[in-house]
Amino acid sequence: MNTPARLGAYLLGLAVLFGGALGAGRAADAAGLTPRVTTHTSASPAPQEASVPEGLQVSNNGYTLTPRTTTVQAGRETDFRFTVTAPDGGPVTGYRVQHDKKMHFIVVSRDLGGFWHLHPKETGNGEWSVPLTLPAAGVYRAFADFAPEGGDAMTLGVDLRSPGDYTPAELPAASRTATVDGYTVTLDGDLVPGASSRLTLNVAKDGRPVTDLQPYLGAYGHLVALRDGDLAYLHVHPDGEPGDGRTAPGPGITFHAEVPSRGAYRLFLDFQHAGVVRTASFTVHTGQTAPASPAPSPSGSGHGHGGHAH
Repeated sequence: MNTPARLGAYLLGLAVLFGGALGAGRAADAAGLTPRVTTHTSASPAPQEASVPEGLQVSNNGYTLTPRTTTVQAGRETDFRFTVTAPDGGPVTGYRVQHDKKMHFIVVSRDLGGFWHLHPKETGNGEWSVPLTLPAAGVYRAFADFAPEGGDAMTLGVDLRSPGDYTPAELPAASRTATVDGYTVTLDGDLVPGASSRLTLNVAKDGRPVTDLQPYLGAYGHLVALRDGDLAYLHVHPDGEPGDGRTAPGPGITFHAEVPSRGAYRLFLDFQHAGVVRTASFTVHTGQTAPASPAPSPSGSGHGHGGHAH
């Protein structure tokens, strides 16, 4: 056979071979034996990640908490100053009022034993100033809770350090009862991860319910919840307000809280009676009921009681 004839026969054989394979493939596909290729372009979009809890970031949505100093000497009053930087790089100078204040400044010890709810004053050009005394050496977390004009409400956080030797205290045991300055506060309700939880805190003094609580920050109480471990700051909203015709001035103060995960949380309740603001604190575990009648827990541990500055 000459060369052209051999080449023609070779090409004819290839056509028969590929034609047979194509036919077999179509038959198998018709019978459902050949897996189909799935492209990513038609796949469902990946689920969105849950938003980061408040207070874990020093910067969010272009706003940044900028303290003048992050080291504070224990036992010495410090004129603590800070600003919030706007997305354009300049200091924020316009704030909306929330709970009777433009700025709420919360300081806690990292072991959640100490708690201070402070209200700084504006000194001009977007700067805030507040007298701050840390009682002992250690690591603390400061939170700025605010709502800039034209922006969403947010809470930014930054660590503060007080030099010296210190030993972190253990988280207080879970309890439904706290005592502070002769007042007893009991907690009713449970935290449920991922759902709005109704919590009622009942205030009594000398065994008698307190029915003449005084308004504080636009409500009969102010509650802060912090997650143990990372100190995620959780917004807690009161149910009702003074003068609305339905909210009584005690003994119960009701809040709605939503926690993002299982674990231990520390609750700090500020309430005002007889002209004095006091703080009662609780440790609560989600998914676990606290003892019904535990030993009373003091308002603060390790670093003393919570404090306030206005």
